[in-house]
Amino acid sequence: MSRWSYFLRRLVLVVPILLFSMSLAFLIIRVGPTDPVSAIVGLNNDPQYRIAVAKSIGILNENGERVPLWKQYIDFMTGLLTFDLGQSWVITRGTPVTDLIASRAPRTIWLGFWSVLVALFVGIPLGFYAGLNPNTSADYTASFGGIVWRAMPNFWLGIILAAMLVNSSELTNGVLDWSEFIVETNVITAPPLNNLGIVEFDGVVPTFDAEGFENLIGAIKQILPAALVLGSASMGNEMRIGRTAVLETINSNYVETARAKGLSERVIVWKHVFRNALIPLVPVITAEAFLLIGGSVVVEAVFGINGLGNLFFKAVTQGDLPLAGALIFVFVLITLGMNILQDFLYTVIDPRIGYE
Repeated sequence: MSRWSYFLRRLVLVVPILLFSMSLAFLIIRVGPTDPVSAIVGLNNDPQYRIAVAKSIGILNENGERVPLWKQYIDFMTGLLTFDLGQSWVITRGTPVTDLIASRAPRTIWLGFWSVLVALFVGIPLGFYAGLNPNTSADYTASFGGIVWRAMPNFWLGIILAAMLVNSSELTNGVLDWSEFIVETNVITAPPLNNLGIVEFDGVVPTFDAEGFENLIGAIKQILPAALVLGSASMGNEMRIGRTAVLETINSNYVETARAKGLSERVIVWKHVFRNALIPLVPVITAEAFLLIGGSVVVEAVFGINGLGNLFFKAVTQGDLPLAGALIFVFVLITLGMNILQDFLYTVIDPRIGYE
């Protein structure tokens, strides 16, 4: 089977998976306990107004009769498959869902970008270093740190880190004030906890003007704590799996053969050990898409970031079916795309893998 035939087959298989995922999402959201009409009308108990709202969102027909669930399902799936995502019911009533997603996506992408960088450039180097120096104090320290870091829940780590940043000046006796570190920022990246005096912020994406560099540094500074929390799980996984992969690779026969040929340790490590040790890390790295999608909901809520994760949480809890369904649709497409990319990366890193 050729490469393109294989990927065409994978694209065809995406269709039933997508249909099943969105059908399940429809049932969970629409049949759940949340009443979208009550969420829209709020304290207004006027029966006529409730009926008018129910008609406007397609729950009741023009005769005031309830639209069958199967018809609502067909309308929902037809809109998704034709990329007609509709308008928000509750969050910002009447606003096109695509506009809401487009306005929030840059913040989540900015958060995800730095989360991936933190995991890749901290977790993998630490794991490889521990694997190249087994049974040393550095190995034990890195391994223990990775296990502890991996075990800490995102919401707990986020709250602790946010509280430390807010009180950084008091904790360090004035040596470090996070709000003035490197560049001064008006808002500290942290959640609105109790009476800490923190507000939600929107400026997590850099803007470039006459002071573009300072704006970039400020944007990185604001998003870095949340990115550290979001990338923590992936960082711990990559460190542990990277260490194990290096230990297995460095004791393999072809590495011993390379040493017998007289190759330097530097060449052996870079040319033979690292590349082959990356193979088991491919699914871990691509699986970060799952962690970023699920974890961003928690992290954005904790740090007050108005991104897609926070928007999805509000849409589900308030019964905004078009918005929640559209976001799930986007998340599923990203996940399926990452799975296909994972298979492609396997063949690039390890030419021995075929398409049969």
